[in-house]
Amino acid sequence: MKRLFILFSAFLIVFSSCGRHGGEGGEVKVQKDTIYPLGFLTDAFAVDSSTVHNGETFSGVMGRLGLGSGDSYRLSEAVDSVFDVRRMRAGNGVEAYYSTDSTRHLEYVVYHNDRIRSTIFKCRDSLYAWTYDKPVQNERRITDVTIKSSLWNDMRAAGASPLLIVDLAEIYAWTVNFFGLQEGDRFRVIYDQTVCDGEVVKIDSVEFAVYDSGKFRAGAIRFDQGDGGNKYWSEKGESLRKAFLKAPLQYTRISSRFTYHRKHPITGVVRPHTAVDYAAPTGTPVHTIGDGTVTVCGWDGSGGGNRIRIRHMNGYETCYMHLSKFASGIKAGVRVAQGDVIGYVGSTGHSTGPHLDFRVWKDGTPIDPLSMISPPSEPLKSENLDSLGKMYTAYLKEVGE
Repeated sequence: MKRLFILFSAFLIVFSSCGRHGGEGGEVKVQKDTIYPLGFLTDAFAVDSSTVHNGETFSGVMGRLGLGSGDSYRLSEAVDSVFDVRRMRAGNGVEAYYSTDSTRHLEYVVYHNDRIRSTIFKCRDSLYAWTYDKPVQNERRITDVTIKSSLWNDMRAAGASPLLIVDLAEIYAWTVNFFGLQEGDRFRVIYDQTVCDGEVVKIDSVEFAVYDSGKFRAGAIRFDQGDGGNKYWSEKGESLRKAFLKAPLQYTRISSRFTYHRKHPITGVVRPHTAVDYAAPTGTPVHTIGDGTVTVCGWDGSGGGNRIRIRHMNGYETCYMHLSKFASGIKAGVRVAQGDVIGYVGSTGHSTGPHLDFRVWKDGTPIDPLSMISPPSEPLKSENLDSLGKMYTAYLKEVGE
C-alpha cells in the first residue's frame, strides 16, 4: 500500500506540474523528469554514485551515505519483506539522492541488485522501500559459430552473447571436450534470451544445438519427458547425460597431456605422465566426473600433494591431485554424485604452479581422459522417439540445413 501511495502521490505532483501554464501564450511547463522509473523525481535531488565496498554491511553503506545508525536499523526492520539486507554484494552500484537545500539531507538510496532489479529506499520522514525492474525483452535467436581463434571471440564476432558458452558447456559436458576445440569446429544453436538496455542478461533456454567437428557430430534437442530426468537428447533418443563428465572443472586450459614420454618439469627425468593437467587459478572448484565412492583423501607422499581417489562403476577409477584443500565432508568412504565439488585447485606436492593433475583408470589400466568414451545413460522412452525425430528435422531446417 505504501508503494501505491507514493506512486499515486508522485503522479498527482507531476500531473499538477504539467497542468500549470507558464508565460504568455499559455505554454505548458514540461517537467524534466517523471516519477518513473524509480518512483520519485530524481531531477529534484543531488546525486552521488558509488559501489558497495568489500566487507560493508547494510548499516555501513547507509552510514557512509549519511543515514544515522538508529534510522539505518529502523529502515532495515521496515524493509525486511522487500529486501534482505544481508544480501548486499560488494561491487554493486549505489546512488544516494540528497536534498539540494543547505542541510543536504539523504532522501533516497537506490541499490542495484543486478542489471534488471533495483531496490529504492526512502530514508527521510517515512522509512520504507520498493523495487523497480527495468523492462526486458525475450528473444528467440539462431547463432552459427565456426571456431577461428577461440569460442569466446568467435561467439562475440557472430553477434551472440558469450553467456551462451556456459549453457553449451553444460549441455555438452558429457559429449564435447571444450578444452580441445579446434579451428573449424562449428556450433549452430537455437535459443531464447533475455535482453535489458540492449544487453543480454541471461540465456533462458537452449532449444536445439548441433556441434560438428568434421569428424564428429553431436545434436542436442531439448525434450522434457515430464519425469524430472534428462532434458537433452541426440536425434537417436540417446541421453546427452553420460556416466562421466568430460572434464572435472571449468574455465581452464590444458597445460600437459596424457603421454608415456614426458620430461618432468622439476626432476628433468623422462617418464610416463598418464594424466591430463588443467591449469587453473588456486581455489577453482574441482568436481567429480561421476558417481562413486572416495577411496583415498589425503596427502600423497610421492609428489601428488593433496589428492582424492574415487572408485566408480564398471571398473573405473579417477584421481584428482595437487589440490589446495578438500571440500567440506569429503573423506575416504563417502559417496559422491556426478558434479559434486570435492576439492579446489592448488599447487601442493611436486608442482610448478596451480593446476589439477587428473587421472583415469579402467580395470587398473591408465587411460587418456580426453579420449575416454563415457558409458551411456538410459535412452528416451520409445513412445517419444517419433516426436523427437520431427523436432530434429524441423530444427535442422531452421538452422539452414
